[in-house]
Amino acid sequence: MPRLPLFVAVSLIALSTAASAETGIDITIYADNQALVQDVRNVTFTGAQQRIEFKNVSAQIRPETASLVASDMGIVEQNFDYDLLSPSKIMENAVGQTITLVRTNPATGAETREQAVVLAANGGVVLQIGNRIEVLRDDGLPVRVIFDHIPPNMRADPTLSVTVQGKAGTREAALRYLTPGLGWRADYVALYDEGKGTIDVQGWITLTNNSGTTYDNARTVLVAGSPRMLNQGYQRGNYQSDDDTMVEAGTESGSRARLGDYYLYPLAERTTIANMQTKQVSFLDVHGAPAQHGYLLRLGWLQTSDTPISAATMYSFSNSAQGGLGDQLPAGVVRFYLKDARGQAQFIGEHAIGHTPMGSKLAISTGDAFDVKVKPVVEARTKVNDRRWKTQMSYTVTNALPKPVTVQIIQGGLWGDTKVAEESIKSERRDADSVAWNVSVPANGKTVVTATFDSKY
Repeated sequence: MPRLPLFVAVSLIALSTAASAETGIDITIYADNQALVQDVRNVTFTGAQQRIEFKNVSAQIRPETASLVASDMGIVEQNFDYDLLSPSKIMENAVGQTITLVRTNPATGAETREQAVVLAANGGVVLQIGNRIEVLRDDGLPVRVIFDHIPPNMRADPTLSVTVQGKAGTREAALRYLTPGLGWRADYVALYDEGKGTIDVQGWITLTNNSGTTYDNARTVLVAGSPRMLNQGYQRGNYQSDDDTMVEAGTESGSRARLGDYYLYPLAERTTIANMQTKQVSFLDVHGAPAQHGYLLRLGWLQTSDTPISAATMYSFSNSAQGGLGDQLPAGVVRFYLKDARGQAQFIGEHAIGHTPMGSKLAISTGDAFDVKVKPVVEARTKVNDRRWKTQMSYTVTNALPKPVTVQIIQGGLWGDTKVAEESIKSERRDADSVAWNVSVPANGKTVVTATFDSKY
């Protein structure tokens, strides 16, 4: 039996399973590898000082966040025992102690026993047997080691022990703690129908448990958001910092539950989250949402090229309630598929999206186009005076496809005072830094766009 500390005489209660239908485990999992575990169990308080052991807590528990709550109870001390039993660990903890060696004669099967003192267990086990020193070899010979007891600081499972003083009686006690090792992400599978101009999107929650513990029959809710964690590093979310997919942020409210500024994705039923397991649960399944296929190229100021540049292949759609996916989209990766001539879905690319409010417009690139190119050329630069320049640009858009396409060219780097003095087709001012042309290109043809800019530089 484990040896109890000498400084306190307490009774020991081992809480390894939930004791009633009302008790159990609730897990709130955040997308940045952080989770809140709430473990409610029935505890029988003796009325005297006693120690309660919560077995099967996370092996990565943040002990400073642990809190045990029960009525008519006070906490004296709590300890997290994470030195788990293993052959090497128990031998390391046995240094200076006496063990029993059991040797078996391979020829006769007869057993002999010897008492030995463990002198060292660093890279090998050194024993003192009587007056001789022997190294315990791992040479395949039948030798067993018998220990009289388990070291008091070692456990078969990660264990949080709490010394309490409580009023006698049986009642619920709730242990709450934060732990890394539990995380989730959103994954999306999108199938685009070229003929109908629609998209089918299925959203999956991919849940991963690397915490070192299995959570049986747990109520689980996932939170889309990244709460700030002091001394844990702070991230704006997996895909937020470089998200370029949101053309317009939405302003719609849906029926999904919130927690502060975060959205909740509860799993419909209790589930067992096994250690070292990845689990997927569907949270979005939409068919036939309107979508458009097009092409886009972003250019910097005075960008010119001797060779044509591939335009990006773009797929645009909305997550609005009317004519869209109809839900908030947590940050994740969208993987696009397109049916080939045989009707078989084929992978065509993927792109990350950030947390997307409902009603947003998205434009997602799946890669560079093979047959749609743009050649930007600075045709001339003329100094008007000490403060003004005129720049003549041409954009030759070619299309080798047997169908017409629309290519959006975005000219950036204009600064706030740059004006489009002349242009062959009408542009749209997107912001202070850029303008855009939607260029129609015939099948197996080309279109040339020209523009003259009036700028300081």
